[in-house]
Parts: sequence; C-alpha cells; structure tokens
Amino acid sequence: MPTLATPEGTSRYSARFADRAAAGHFREQASTKLRLSSIGIGTYLGEPDAATDAGYTAAVIAAVEGGINVLDTAINYRFQRSERSIGAAIRALAGKGFGREELILCTKAGFLTPDGEMPADANDYFVREYLKPGIFRPEDIAADCHCMAPSYLADQLARSLRNLGVESIDVFYLHNPETQLADVSRDEFLRRIEAAFEFLEGAVRDGKIGAYGLATWNGFRQQRRAKDYLSLEEILAVARTVAGDGHHFRFVQLPFNLAMSEALTLVNQTMDGRQGSTLQAARALGITVISSAALLQGQLISNLPPFVLAALGLKSDLQRALQFARSTPGITTALVGTSRSEHVRENLEIMGVEPAAREQYLKVFERGA
Repeated sequence: MPTLATPEGTSRYSARFADRAAAGHFREQASTKLRLSSIGIGTYLGEPDAATDAGYTAAVIAAVEGGINVLDTAINYRFQRSERSIGAAIRALAGKGFGREELILCTKAGFLTPDGEMPADANDYFVREYLKPGIFRPEDIAADCHCMAPSYLADQLARSLRNLGVESIDVFYLHNPETQLADVSRDEFLRRIEAAFEFLEGAVRDGKIGAYGLATWNGFRQQRRAKDYLSLEEILAVARTVAGDGHHFRFVQLPFNLAMSEALTLVNQTMDGRQGSTLQAARALGITVISSAALLQGQLISNLPPFVLAALGLKSDLQRALQFARSTPGITTALVGTSRSEHVRENLEIMGVEPAAREQYLKVFERGA
C-alpha cells in the first residue's frame, strides 16, 4: 500500500472532479508528476480546544471530498493539535474511499512547541522533554524559540508521523528558518541548513518523507540587505553540496496575496547571473512554490478596491483574492486556512473557474495591487 502521494494516485484524484474542476485547477509538478490542486487547506489559526479540533477535521474532510488534495500543517500549529485533526480526517477519508496516495500531505518543523496545551512552566517542559534527553543543546536554539539541529528535526518528524497517523509525509518544511538569522551569522546559518538537509536527505532514503523545502514568512520577500533575507540560489547550492543534482529540496512556501505581492514584484534573487523575483528564480531553478495566506487571515474577503473587481470579475472579493493568488505565474497551490467546512465549500467554488489569463491578471497591477 502506498505511503506517499503518487502520480497515479493524484491523477486518479483529479479525475474524480473532471465534471466540476475547470482547466487549470489541477497542476502537475514537473519533478514528481504529482497533480496538486490550485488551492490547498491550511490549519494555522484557532484555539487549542476540542471544538476547533473537530472543526479542522470536518474542514479537511470537506476539502478532500470537494477537490482539494494539498493539506498543510505544522507541528507547532495549535500545539500539535492541527496535525492530529488532519490525522483524524485522513482516517475518516480512507473509509470514504480516498487513498493516502491521492493526498499531498505537508508539515513543518523548527519552532519549539508544547504538546496539546501551553504548560504551566514552559521552560521546565522544554528542559525535561528536550534538553535533558539531549535532543537539543542550549546553543542550538535561536531567538529563544527556534531549532533546526538534526536531532531535533528527527524528534519532530517522529512526532509528526504519530500525530498524523501516517508512515510518510510528502513535503517536510523547515519552518521559517530565517528566524535563525536573528542570532547567528550567515555562515553559521548555512552550516545549520546543510546539517538539516543532510538529515532530510536521510529521511527521504528511509521513506519517511518524499521531499523537503523551506516554509518562510519574511525570508524570500526581503531586500538583499535585510538580515533575514534568503537567497534561493544559495540554499539550492547547499542542497547540491549535500546530495548533488539528485537532491530532494523541491518546495518553497511563502506568503502571497493582493497585499503581499513581493514574491512576484520584488527583484531580489539571482539565478545564473540573472536578476529576478523569487517566483522567477524558483521557476528557473526547478523549485515548486506553494503560497500561504491567500486571504491574509480573512482581511481580503471584503472591501477590495474597485479595480480588482474590474480586472478579475467574479462574484465576491473572496473569489477575487483566491483567483489572484492561484493565477499568479509560478505559484502551484495557494493555501487558505479554515476550520469550518462551510467556508471550505465557499472557497471551492473557484475550482469551477479557470485561472485568470495573463492579460486579465496583469490588469490588477495597472492600478498597483
């Protein structure tokens, strides 16, 4: 039985929606031939309580039943509870005939996180759970909250697999690695990235993950002079040092929406001596980009300026915001966080609409989106 998404499984999944999904809703990733939905479901926000747990489980089930096969989470989301909500959904979906091989399952590690709830004494918890057993050392921690030492990543991956109830994870991200640059030099940062990539390549060989990447917030949206700026070409060179051209560094996640368009508009990357945006660099370097915050945590579902309506049409600002993100050249999947199944169904209405053509999309920028 497959333990990862497969080309055959994701093709079978997309075929389920042949009568509902417009052309362009499912996109094939070049390196793996997996077919990804143009929107995915995120699981970041919400209280660490049973009601939100159940809400996310229902939302993920509704998403997969409706045409979304990209599921995104992180071990620190809601103190590991979001991973467990997805795990419950995967088990329920198996009973409905949806195979593991149809779903692209993504999680992240890097931030320190308790288990289930915030402990009364967080320092005591981390000393007892991680420091004393030797899972990390004090010097491995950056910004008082972040660690990507291989031993810590191994621990987090094992916990994520248990939380999700699966044998393998399709995409395992280092979560906001630029956080480290608040405390360490760039040379030390790259050494830590290299050590992390060595572990992650081993996890691929062991069948625990399919590929890995960086899930960022600021790193790829910054000017080169910024302390937490990330160079995609530099990170890719580390992956090649570790594993040659057969490396499995294949994904980048970053925020992109009508209010945060830097990945497309800011020229801050270099690729083989040429200058370009992060999305241009990713395309040139063979990296798949998943965007987060398509609705900016609900801030873009109403009161958009009239020129966005004029450019994109559609019946609501929610649809226009989703259409903008999913139509952006170089973005494979736009993530939308929701813990309510009725909101999932609203989001899914866009799958019946083809992504905006280039000429239509560029009209948004005529008035400075």
